[in-house]
Formats: sequence, C-alpha cells, structure tokens
Amino acid sequence: MQMERTAQGTAIPGTWRELLGGEYGPIAAVLAGGVLVEASNVYLTTSLLPTIVGEIGGGDFYAWTMMTFLLASVVSAMLVSRILVQQGAVRAYLLALGLFALGSLLCAASPWMSALLIGRTVQGLGGGLLAGLGYALIQQALPQRLWARAAALVSAMWGVGNIVGPLVGGAAAQLHAWRATFVGLAIVCGLIGLVVIRSMPATERGVSREAAPWTSLLLLASGVAAVGIASVVPSGVATALALVTGVALGVLFLRHERHGRRGILPRVTFARTSSLRWVYLTVAVMAFGIGTEAFIPLFGQEIGGLMPFTAGLMGAALSLGWSLTQVVTANATGDVARRRLILAAPLLLGGGLAAYGMLQHQGPSTLVIVLWFFTLFAAGAGIGLGFPHLTVAALGSAGGGEEGAKAAAAVNTVFLIASASSAALAGVLVNLAAPDLVRSAQLLMLAFAAVCVAGVLVASRAGAGISHRVDEPELGEAA
Repeated sequence: MQMERTAQGTAIPGTWRELLGGEYGPIAAVLAGGVLVEASNVYLTTSLLPTIVGEIGGGDFYAWTMMTFLLASVVSAMLVSRILVQQGAVRAYLLALGLFALGSLLCAASPWMSALLIGRTVQGLGGGLLAGLGYALIQQALPQRLWARAAALVSAMWGVGNIVGPLVGGAAAQLHAWRATFVGLAIVCGLIGLVVIRSMPATERGVSREAAPWTSLLLLASGVAAVGIASVVPSGVATALALVTGVALGVLFLRHERHGRRGILPRVTFARTSSLRWVYLTVAVMAFGIGTEAFIPLFGQEIGGLMPFTAGLMGAALSLGWSLTQVVTANATGDVARRRLILAAPLLLGGGLAAYGMLQHQGPSTLVIVLWFFTLFAAGAGIGLGFPHLTVAALGSAGGGEEGAKAAAAVNTVFLIASASSAALAGVLVNLAAPDLVRSAQLLMLAFAAVCVAGVLVASRAGAGISHRVDEPELGEAA
C-alpha cells in the first residue's frame, strides 16, 4: 500500500473528510460503531444495575456482572486475529454482532441474577470481538494514510461510550425500562450488521497457521479473574493472596508468550530489535489510568455533595478529555512530533490524576469542584495525546497477514486486560482507606498517578520505535 507524497517527498496524510465520507464512510461507521456498542454497554449496565438488582435480586453478585463481562471480552479479544483469518471480515463481524445481540436479549429476559450473568458473559464474548475487530480491520479495510485518524476515531468511541452509556442508562433506570434498553442494544447490532453486509469489503479467508493459544488464554483469564476477586473478598490476607496469585499468573502468561509455540501476541513483540513490547506497555499505562473512572461519580456524590446526574458527568470528564484531544493530535504526522506526544502522554495523565487527588477534601467550594473537572479533563487529554500514534505504531510493526492482525488486535487486548486489572486494583485501594472516602480518593489517585508518571520510561522506548517506515511505500512499489 503506497502513501501519497508531495513533490518534496513528504507523506500526505488522509483527511477526516476522506475517512468519514465517500467510499470509506460506511467502513469507518462499522469500525467505530462496534467499539461504541461495546464501550457504552459497559457504562450503561453500571447505571442500570441498582434498578436491575432491585427487581430481580442478586445484590451479592453486583460486582460479578462487570467481571464476567470483562473476562469474556478478554478471552474473545485474544482470538480476534484467528477468527479474522479463518472467517474473513464480514463473517467475523456478523459473528461478533450476533453474540452481542444474543447476550443482550438474554439479559433482557433474565428473571434472576444467575441468568443475567450468563447473558453478560455472552455479551462479553461478542463485545471483545467487536472491539478487537475495530482495531484489526483498520489495517485491512483502510489505506495507510488514514490509519492514524481511524485509530483516533475508533479509540475515541471508548470516551464517547462513557458519556452515552450513563446518560442512556440513567434515563432508562429512571423510567424502569432496563429490559427495553437491552433489547435496544440488540436492535442496534442488527442495524450495524446490515451496514456490514452492504459495505464491509470481504477479506480473504484462509487457514490459521497456529492452533488456538489455550494455555495463554487460561493463564491470562485466570490472572485477571484473580485480581477481580481481590476487589470483592474481605480486606486482608484474602486480598493479598488474590493479588499475588493474579501477578504470578500474569508473569507465567508473559513467560509462556515469550517461549511458547502458540501465543496471543505477535512473535515480533519479544524480538530484541522491536519496540512493539514498549508500545503495548505504554497502552497498558494509558488504560491503567482509566481504572479510576468507576469511583469518580461516587467521590462526587459523597465528597462533593453533587447530584447523581452531575456526578456522572464529572466521571465522564476524563473520557471527554481523551476523546476531544486525540481527534486533534491524530493530525500529527512527523516522527519527532509523534515521539513527543507519546512521551508527554503519561506525564499529563499522571499529573491530572495527582492534581485531582490533592484537591479532595470535605465540603469543597464551587471553584474546587470546577477544578476537579478540569484536572480530570487534563488527565484524559494525556491519553488522547499518544493513543492514536501508539495504535499506528502497532499496526505497522508486524507486516500483514495473521501476524499483522495479531499486532493490531493486541492493542485492544492489552487495553482490556489493563482496564479490568486496574479497575479491580482501584477497588482494593478504595477499601484500604474506607470508610474515609477523602483518604480513599487521595490514595487511589496518587497511587495511580505514580504508576502513570513512571510510564514515561516505557513511553520513551515506545516512541523510539516510531519511524518513517509506517509512511513509506512497501517494497516493490514506486516511491
């Protein structure tokens, strides 16, 4: 695939108009729409859960509705490259949409919590595929000059979902229409499926060269589950044991990926000359910061005395900063500019979280509450600075075919793993300082800020891998 160039030899990037209009518009809509369905469902269900539990019971399994969904998403996301190679783009998307729609209908029909958990699991299987395909198909369905903007569009849907989900979920909860909301999700999946059939280019189907990486799947899913359990068991020895188990399983997963014959990550990830592992680690740092989002509405209500709707909007500030910023930063094309944006990303993310944490105290003034919003917006802007360019770096790191699909899909896999793990760890930190929510907020934000700022070390390695290679024509093509 050849990138157009000016007379001086400078690469000409694609435009937003080219991506969103004309022949590529429907493809962009499918890629973004699939991720938006997955993202908004996460936050929509959180808003509906109090109403759901009030009707069908099962309050003891409140946290499991999110954990089963995320675990299923992680598992299916790790199979994206294999399914894409074997089924092709159209069938892979229809499978993902079908699973998500089926899971939504099972949730809508649930008479008790155990049935809801089954529906959430099926939803998660479809959602993980949808999100992974949204990244993997950028490489196969769009020209190279549009990769950065497509990556920004797709990843921005996580931020948009954090705004749409609470708004729709809150309204549905107010109207006691949670079952109709899940039916609505199934209908949306059907509409996206029609666009897939009409507009998605059919990619070539083939036979995967590798068997399914069941060992990697088991190790990683078990590790994420262990960290999730740490947030729901009583604080103390049980929490520590669950965390240690999760970390140990994560280390075993990486060891198996490095030395095993069948893996989830592309083989080039562990090559000494490759920067791909640093790209994935930086993506993990970005996703790690997002783990604070679930508690921001709680802090707003209990510490700031905000109304639930206003506190929910406060929780969306981080994602709003992420979404708006990356639409702008995706325009950066020079290698030096990309490296600087990637390097600045964890600094701004960590700085915003730290500032929000230090502003926490009982009975804050209106000015302090406004500053809460802007510090969270700044933290989200940190993610928006570097995320599009990290995605492009992954897309161009492993060539085409199954390895290329793996490299692209792994962006979403790493994102989901880090998000699930950080959300669980956030629950542990909040519980350590409970019932003092001010101390909980300070501990959570400052601890997460420290991790994000330390991410500068891996971000510098990830940025070092940015080169003109992504913009240059492939071998055998005229420059």
